[in-house]
Amino acid sequence: MSELNELTIQVPADLKHRIALVAEEQGVSVNQLAMYLFAKEIGRLEAGSKISEYWKGSSEEEILSGFDAVMAKVKDRPAPEWDSME
Repeated sequence: MSELNELTIQVPADLKHRIALVAEEQGVSVNQLAMYLFAKEIGRLEAGSKISEYWKGSSEEEILSGFDAVMAKVKDRPAPEWDSME
């Protein structure tokens, strides 16, 4: 495990209360919830950065054409329930 360092942040009282409620609902400490959320968001931002870098210089048409080519290889099947527009 890497060395732990302290990070102090200031948040509005309402946000602090909401964080505490979610942590309690999840059965974890505020610290554990904060570490999880920070790590998750940092990972999302890093992934988005890598995707942006990969597609840098490509036109929207090129990106959509590549997507269509991949989707054409997927066998026809009903859309999952969660993908419904209803």
